[in-house]
Amino acid sequence: MLDVNTARRQMIEQQVRAWEVLDLKVLAAMERVPREEFTPPAYRDLAFADMSVPLGHGQSMLAPKLEGRILQALELQPDDAVLEIGTGSGYFAACLGALTRSVKSIEIHPDLAASARANLDRANVHNVTLEAADAFGYADPARYEAVVLTGSLPMYDARFEQWLAVGGRLFVVVGQGPVMEALRITCTGPGEWLRESLFETAMDPLVHAAQPPKFVF
Repeated sequence: MLDVNTARRQMIEQQVRAWEVLDLKVLAAMERVPREEFTPPAYRDLAFADMSVPLGHGQSMLAPKLEGRILQALELQPDDAVLEIGTGSGYFAACLGALTRSVKSIEIHPDLAASARANLDRANVHNVTLEAADAFGYADPARYEAVVLTGSLPMYDARFEQWLAVGGRLFVVVGQGPVMEALRITCTGPGEWLRESLFETAMDPLVHAAQPPKFVF
């Protein structure tokens, strides 16, 4: 019988903290949000494993240590409004919500969006709104203190910068496997950007993300 609390603490200590995630607010948020409640029943025993968990449609929950690293990189504040591209199970949105004022999350697959909404309701998360939409055709006049993509971009796409408020941070993973680059893009002023390389990782691409041209010999 899995001791959920022990397994969660081991996940945080042996995976998340071990990958240089030392922000106490991030670690506390990941301890509060019940990851097992967002994991599909068929994979519930893998809720705290050091791996991505399948969700259907070729999508997956990110590995816990990567989620912790992203949360830390965003330097989230309690009054921040966040835009998440790629809801998945809703777990990462719940973690974002535990650290900020509000989260809007966009999910291209309506059934995943519906399942995530049920997961969030069951976990009593009330500051996350969901929308079933394709981010590449999405119009939103709002500006956010943080924008996070939970799928990678084979080629960098500057359209996501439009949703950043001045001082806002965009987290995105760019490139093609096996190794990709995690970037933080900060809006330092109107039309001004600071681009920082954070670490190397790998992540499935966002649906409909542009692919680099193929070389033909």
